[in-house]
Amino acid sequence: MNLQETLSIQVKQAVQSIFSISLDTIEFQATRKEFAGDITVVIFPMLRFIKGNPVQIGNDIGNYLVENVDEVKAFNVVKGFLNIEIEDAYYIHFFNDISTNDYYGFVSPKANDKGIMVEYSSPNTNKPLHLGHIRNNLLGYSVAEILKASGKKVYKTQIINDRGIHICKSMLAWKRFANGETPETTGLKGDKLVGNYYVKFDQEYKNEIKGLIAAGKTEEEAKKQAPILLEAQNMLLKWEAGDEETVALWKKMNHWVYNGFNVTYKNLGVDFDTLYYESNTYLLGKEFVAEGLKSGVFVKEADDSVWCDLTEDGLDKKIVQRADGTAVYMTQDIGTAIQRIKDFPDVGGMVYTVGNEQDYHFKVLFLILKKLGFDWAKNLYHLSYGMVDLPSGKMKSREGTVVDADDLIEEMASTAGEISEELGKLDGYSHDEKQELYKTIGLGALKYFILKVDPKKRILFDPKESIDFQGNTGPFIQYTYARIQSIIRKADFDCSKILTDISLHEKEKELLKQLELFPEVIQNAAETHSPALIANYTYDLVKEFNSFYQNVSILGADDLNDKIFRVQLSKKVALTIKNAFKLLGIEVPERM
Repeated sequence: MNLQETLSIQVKQAVQSIFSISLDTIEFQATRKEFAGDITVVIFPMLRFIKGNPVQIGNDIGNYLVENVDEVKAFNVVKGFLNIEIEDAYYIHFFNDISTNDYYGFVSPKANDKGIMVEYSSPNTNKPLHLGHIRNNLLGYSVAEILKASGKKVYKTQIINDRGIHICKSMLAWKRFANGETPETTGLKGDKLVGNYYVKFDQEYKNEIKGLIAAGKTEEEAKKQAPILLEAQNMLLKWEAGDEETVALWKKMNHWVYNGFNVTYKNLGVDFDTLYYESNTYLLGKEFVAEGLKSGVFVKEADDSVWCDLTEDGLDKKIVQRADGTAVYMTQDIGTAIQRIKDFPDVGGMVYTVGNEQDYHFKVLFLILKKLGFDWAKNLYHLSYGMVDLPSGKMKSREGTVVDADDLIEEMASTAGEISEELGKLDGYSHDEKQELYKTIGLGALKYFILKVDPKKRILFDPKESIDFQGNTGPFIQYTYARIQSIIRKADFDCSKILTDISLHEKEKELLKQLELFPEVIQNAAETHSPALIANYTYDLVKEFNSFYQNVSILGADDLNDKIFRVQLSKKVALTIKNAFKLLGIEVPERM
């Protein structure tokens, strides 16, 4: 139980004892710097239940707390704010409880709790991963790690979109124009090679449209009648019919792409526990259309198409099966969700990491699954996020103007190297050590820049702005961690002594208050599915440490016990930074 929870109970008891009134909640806030105190109780909300002067009410509660609560040392009241001073012993006891816990703030899952499946990435196999995929992957991976740290059993998954007309476009362009080239013969990653042919298809398609328009067709007619598009559509029909040659080409090119994706995922530092493939799931869900018709959730129209009427729920009518009996994406998503619960019976909820352009789709999906009677549908969450823009403008895959994920990761390491060399902080490092450090800094900068922003907000990503050793950036936090490691290495005395009777400096107390917040921040981040809470907490912790570092002598303290405590405190701050960054998928260097 943290300080706020302890005091909440005590303040409620005080109000009950003094005023014979039961309060459900107590409002707290940080004490303003100009007043003495460690935590403040806001009296004004109590005036709805307690009649009287807020200053007198605050004084009455304060006197009760000083007399009855060991942790409370003193108080003062400013207007309607009760500022409470806490005994040093409380913070020292708290610190000694956490000082040996390497995973302070993390909670182990309970044996019988239901798990959560987090879906992210879910790329198409017709192009490499790009900057948009990076935000998706970083968000999904981080939310999965945060949920795990909050005490949930988590399964990370993706559904790979490996079928459809867009896949056939790459296949057809490769077949027509590649002259048999492969990743091995070109030296290209497989996803890049296939992506090049997706761009090539679009170029040829546009040329054919121009030719048809010149021959007298309207633009709409030309788009539909372009021979290369008709051939791609025919290739999709052949794939669905199981044509041996088409399926063999599809398998070969998809294999190239999977190998390429795996390299990118490894470089990005994300992973998955299980994979689903659209080629295996696109027929799922049709059996539940029949069940929905029986139960009245769905209705069949005169043309035999099947719909779900959601107008009473504030949405519209949604088709779940075409007139010819074929499934739509919604049907597939219904079936895939149900299949996942069959595959993992201990899963009781799912998080879908998908851009905000799909907000409506997921509202409909979740509502239909509820109407079909699946209890776990109430635990479905769409981790909706905004797009990533660049100073140069919007990305377009077909035109080959996307920011390739691999290129961006490489560029971040290169930029980190340039800035580090300018700052001249790497004397004594070997070439290989420098290159490894540049990767850690560059990738940390990228991840932190993206994750510190609320997922729902759109991001304008500027690589150079993200690699700054000052301000709310990944490198600034990494540098502080490395600075603490340097302090620890220089400590030439035994720091293992457990201290129980020391007087705290104001800056030590502020740092301890910040440390105490970490478990609550993890729980809040898990509930809101927001890595931004972890990122910005870590920045606040680092700012507090740097203020402590600048105002308090650590290794030069006169008293040995002060030195020991300050090194222990620095160690715990470093470990908390490391654990918080682990939840964001960011590594911390021992030296910088």
